[in-house]
Amino acid sequence: MDKKSNNMTIIEHLSELRRRFILVLITILLATIICFLYASPILDHLSRGITLIYIRPSEAFMAHFHLAVSVGVFASTPMIFYQIVAFMLPALYGKEKRVLLAAVVLMFLLFCLGLAFAWFVVFPYAMDFFASFAGEKLLPWYTVSEYVSFVTMFLLAFGLVFQSPLIFWVLGALALVSSRFLRKSRKYALVVILILAAFLTPPDVVSQILMAVPMLGLYELGIFLVIIAEARRKKRTQALVGEE
Repeated sequence: MDKKSNNMTIIEHLSELRRRFILVLITILLATIICFLYASPILDHLSRGITLIYIRPSEAFMAHFHLAVSVGVFASTPMIFYQIVAFMLPALYGKEKRVLLAAVVLMFLLFCLGLAFAWFVVFPYAMDFFASFAGEKLLPWYTVSEYVSFVTMFLLAFGLVFQSPLIFWVLGALALVSSRFLRKSRKYALVVILILAAFLTPPDVVSQILMAVPMLGLYELGIFLVIIAEARRKKRTQALVGEE
């Protein structure tokens, strides 16, 4: 364990946490300002050619601000993850440091993978489904605030769902869940996944399948990570018994 971390008082730890929190806030603020300056082209890209409208005087401004904050936070995730790691690493041992680094990298990659999958695969089908209800007397006009909220929440939902393998890994490392239990619970997991897919996506079969299939893959990845965690815990236990 890092000697400097051992010698730090609670006040010094809180001061260090405060400093890193301020750095994160500054990063998000700067990213938000930059994104706000480019909010119009970002919105043009996100709208995919859809004509957006606003029905309140301040709605367009607030939508641009909401978009800038959301994209700013997404863009700041590397700094956020870095500050989390930098704060926790000094208090950990060698193996714990490697586990933390692996967990943070995996978290970031899964989050980015969830965003990419949602945007490039599922979102087009979702918008096509909603547009299919349009007609001669029912035109698909979307207000800019509702559209921005829908897009950001849609992407965030997938980003969070893709964190499930990491959650399994942590639970496995803490011996709160076993790979045997997860394997026996596959049929129940399938039901939960189908319900989540129906809730998070438009009510059409294609979108639900596009959501359910990767979630099943993530579940299997979670089982694999739990197996790794169990093997490491077993090896550590055997080492301790050997020392006795």
